[in-house]
Amino acid sequence: MTLDEVIAHCLAKPGARETYPWGDGELVCKVGGKAFAFIGLAAEFVSVKCGASADEAAEWRERFPEDITVGAYFGRYGWNRVQLGGAVPEDEVRELLDRSYEAVVAKLPKAKRPPVPA
Repeated sequence: MTLDEVIAHCLAKPGARETYPWGDGELVCKVGGKAFAFIGLAAEFVSVKCGASADEAAEWRERFPEDITVGAYFGRYGWNRVQLGGAVPEDEVRELLDRSYEAVVAKLPKAKRPPVPA
């Protein structure tokens, strides 16, 4: 999956917003004010929530040790960094993006959840 495809996939989600809180080098995709994907624009990676715990996220790292590493700063909360263009199949990158988005939306108060498309 290319960087442009990852960005397009994230921003196509209901309620998704594009933010640059640390400058132009990293795009943070948010829903309801909460991040669901950190996208490294120069290094071509995406950090996503890969489970409810660090243990669940570790399962992904075991499957793809060369391309999935502990997410900086948030790794203990189940976030992993996924290198794009590596061994992780495109459909699994999409699955990780979708799961991260869904995990964030599920924890949002109902008033902040995006409307469900018909």
